[in-house]
Order: sequence, then structure tokens, then C-alpha cells
Amino acid sequence: MAPPLARIRRGLLAALVTAAVALPVAGAAGPAEVPAPAPPPTAPLTAGTPAELTASLDARYADRRAALRAAEQTADAYGARRRAAALHAMAEPGRRFLAFDGRDGGRSAEVVGDLARADQIAVLVPGVDTNLDHYARFRAGALALQDTLRHDTGGDRTGGDRSAVVAWLGYRTPATASAASLTPGRAEQAAPALTATVAELHRIRPTARITLLCHSYGSVVCARAAAGTPAAAIVLYGSPGTGHDDVAALHTRATVWAGRAAGDWVARVPHVRIPLPSPARSGSELGFGADPTGPAFGARRFAAGDGGHSDYLAPGSVPLRNLARIVEGREPADA
Repeated sequence: MAPPLARIRRGLLAALVTAAVALPVAGAAGPAEVPAPAPPPTAPLTAGTPAELTASLDARYADRRAALRAAEQTADAYGARRRAAALHAMAEPGRRFLAFDGRDGGRSAEVVGDLARADQIAVLVPGVDTNLDHYARFRAGALALQDTLRHDTGGDRTGGDRSAVVAWLGYRTPATASAASLTPGRAEQAAPALTATVAELHRIRPTARITLLCHSYGSVVCARAAAGTPAAAIVLYGSPGTGHDDVAALHTRATVWAGRAAGDWVARVPHVRIPLPSPARSGSELGFGADPTGPAFGARRFAAGDGGHSDYLAPGSVPLRNLARIVEGREPADA
């Protein structure tokens, strides 16, 4: 008879395979998406002096604010009160969105800080359960990171004035424990949009250091977008895996970092990759393979504290301070 742990592992894998095949069909009868109008196309940003770029960015921000307000009106008319309230807050004066599209669950990219003068740009790539209805939680992490860059990095205390954080909700994130969260399908769909965003940031600020901060399922997205990215660093935290065996398989010149908090439940996720029947409706395989924090993966490790899966950007936390240091190009602290 197999040891109890082996039986549990096989049972878990069987349940995951069943979910990956069956749940997409069951989910087809779910509630309709909140409708939103198609946003107008955006003009390319003008790269030039900081003043010229600021003017171009201001025009983009104003354009996306109008799109947010139109989506708010549509959501309100539809009776989606939570969505309408979230969009109302996102459209407030002073908020800066590089991108917004309220359709298909919503896509957005918000800037915290002065992008036109930033020497360091952090792009936050979220994982499961991040959406417009709960957008404030995602933005809070971006605000905490920018505040840390400004005040808690040591040395030059004004360094954060030359930093910007982009909260990139550029794909339809999967729900926790859903079939989509167990396969790379959503990540494969998201990667081109992330690649395009990073390319645009590099075009308008070619001398800035760009860092991808990839949480949970977001690390699968970043792994798909890693090849050829102009990012200086890619940070995988709270990661279930990337779908690759090691850093070399990412085909990136960026420095790859990995960290996991001691209380993060993702440590219990089996590090497997199982081919799915063809045609696969939710991705070509189940699971994401090697643990990015394991020595065989080859990423540089950073201390991520004792928190849980959602605590990496908690104000004052060990992982938040270390993420800020990596964004600046500095070595993270040991604790």
C-alpha cells in the first residue's frame, strides 16, 4: 500500500486534472460579464524631453479617464453597483491610467508616481482574483511600494521621486482554485500585452531601470513575457511555478529573483506539469513545474518574511522593503 502522503498527492493531482477538464464547461453557464463600451484608441506616447512626455502622458490620462467614466455609466445602468463604485473611484482627478478597457472583466494600467521623470519603473503583475471590482486592494500595493521607494530605502531619501510604479491589470486573472488558475492558458493570452507595455515604457524612458514584480499566477505571465524583455530584473514571489524548469528556459537577460514567505500556502502546491488531453480547453498542461525558490531553478533568492500569500506588499514588511531595493538595483537585505 502506498504511504499516506503519496496517496494524498495522487488524489490531489487527480482532482486537479478533473477540474482542469471539467470546470471550463461548468463555468460557461455563469453570470454575464458587466458590459462596457469599447474605449477609443490611444495615440502613441511622445518620447522626448520630460516636459514633452509629461504633456503626452497628461493627454493619455485624460483620455482614459473619459473611458472610465463611460464604463461607470454603463455599469450603473446595468445595475452593477460594485463595479460602478470601483470605476468611479478610478476616474477621480489625479488618478493616472495608461490603459483602460472595461470589457471582458476589465483591463487597466495605472501609474503611481511621475513616469515622465522616473529612473526606476516597477511593473506590478498580479495573480488570481484581481479584478476591477476589487481594484482598490491591488492599487494599495502599488501605493505601498511607491511610498517605500520614497521613504524607506536608505541612503538617498529622495530616490523615490525618480521612481514610478505601474499597476498592470492587463489580463483577465483566474479565480483561486479554478481550472484557469491551474493551467498556463490565461498567461499565454496575457504575455503579448505585458510585452507591449514594457516595450512602450522602455521606448519613452529608455534609460530607466524597469523591474517586473510578478505575484502568484502573475509569475506565470511574466515567464511567458520574459524572452527579449528590456526589463533589468524579474521578481517571482508567491509563485506556484512558471511552467519552465529553470531560469535559462526563460531566455532573458534580466536578473531573475524569487522569494516566498514562510506563511504562504503556495508552498503546498505540487510542482508538477501534466499534459492535458487535446484539444485542451484551458491550457496545454496542468501545473507549473519547478519551484522558482528551489536551488535547481537558478533564481537569486530574497528574504520574504513570515507573512501569507497576500502580504508581500504590506506596508513596512520585509518583502516590501526587499522588493523596493531590487527595483532600485540594490541588494535585498537578509531579513
